[in-house]
Amino acid sequence: MKNISLDITKAACFLQAGVVEAFEPQVKAAQEALENGTCPGNDFLGWLHLPTEITPEFLAEIEATAKVLRDNCEAIVVAGIGGSYLGAKAVIEALSNSFGWLQSPKPAILFAGNNIGEDYLFELTEYLKDKKFGVINISKSGTTTETALTFRLLKKQCEAQRGKDEAKKVIVAVTDAKRGAARTCADKEGYKSFIIPDNVGGRFSVLTPVGLLPIACAGFDIKALVEGAQQMEKACGKDVPFGQNLAAQYAAVRNALYQNGKKIEIMVNYQPKLHFMSEWWKQLYGESEGKDKKGIFPASVDFTTDLHSMGQWIQDGERTIFETVISIEEPEKKLLFPEDEENLDGLNFLAGKRVDEVNKMAELGTRLAHVDGGVPNLRISVPRLNEFYIGQLIYFFEIGCGISGNVLGVNPFNQPGVEAYKKNMFALLDKPGYEAESKAIKERLESEK
Repeated sequence: MKNISLDITKAACFLQAGVVEAFEPQVKAAQEALENGTCPGNDFLGWLHLPTEITPEFLAEIEATAKVLRDNCEAIVVAGIGGSYLGAKAVIEALSNSFGWLQSPKPAILFAGNNIGEDYLFELTEYLKDKKFGVINISKSGTTTETALTFRLLKKQCEAQRGKDEAKKVIVAVTDAKRGAARTCADKEGYKSFIIPDNVGGRFSVLTPVGLLPIACAGFDIKALVEGAQQMEKACGKDVPFGQNLAAQYAAVRNALYQNGKKIEIMVNYQPKLHFMSEWWKQLYGESEGKDKKGIFPASVDFTTDLHSMGQWIQDGERTIFETVISIEEPEKKLLFPEDEENLDGLNFLAGKRVDEVNKMAELGTRLAHVDGGVPNLRISVPRLNEFYIGQLIYFFEIGCGISGNVLGVNPFNQPGVEAYKKNMFALLDKPGYEAESKAIKERLESEK
């Protein structure tokens, strides 16, 4: 099977000749630092060769657990936030029937623990009242507020509806090997559990049980997903020449454009199933590169839909942007445009054409217009939207992120800025241990009245 491909020509043309190639030494050094473990955040490099380290036995265990859940649940709730749910949701949404929720699939895969919306959680618990449901609780610590709050609600409800003994069979913990509230709970209650490796951060964890278990529960082929990632791991290896290494080229072009004033990268897709792939990508790059007052801002649009809302700004707005387009070469289904005798809409010139041909011409026409409007364009071509190629796409973006962050000169594997809101929230909620912070923040708010 062929691999995904990357076309940088419509981006490189905005740079002086040789600029992209001049990044080769930096990119090579950045990738070697990843391989040698000499880069910042080197204690979080477990994702780097994860695809080739995954064993058939491990995948079989994941699939066996997924079967238990599928056989005993009408709904499975994945409780997690950030990297603990976005990767799984991205893959499941990309591979699922767009209207599957109307067809009442068994089981429905639901996501919670990623917000503190009271209406959302109330409506979820109401929906589950007459359902046999299970829970996959994904949290290293077990104390992340959004996920812990949700899991407590779901655990109590599952036990009330199914009894404690039966509930134990359909609650699975994906957590730390030895420590944390979620590990303590899993051991105490006797839940089946999987380990989140200590050296894999959340946003890089989709190929661990964090992502693989929910994806398997949705009925998709995790072996093919991992095979795709394995293939891309080889294709982006440190010994692959710069001109053939997609991830190295992606990192080089991004940094070259950034140095030339392009501060925003817009991820574009023409396939609505990829919406959450863009959401996963935004976390991966935003949380990895946005630090030390540096970093490209990751944004995303769904075309052609958003051409009718954001298209004007992209075409004619401030020229601080570039686009990366994910293009699916061949859709999974075939639909021909019909002819109409009256032709009131004037579209008979499209009669007999595949809908995808119209979509592809919209893509090409938009790319040409945006390039003419001063927007550099990269294009990632994906042969099919299936498990194998999504696995390739996942690893491509992960290794590209690691290289790019090192070239930028930041630690791509930490997220110190995420803690600021938590400290304020805990202080405002009078969490034990935050007494001094609570007093200080309340005095501040009083003075600002």
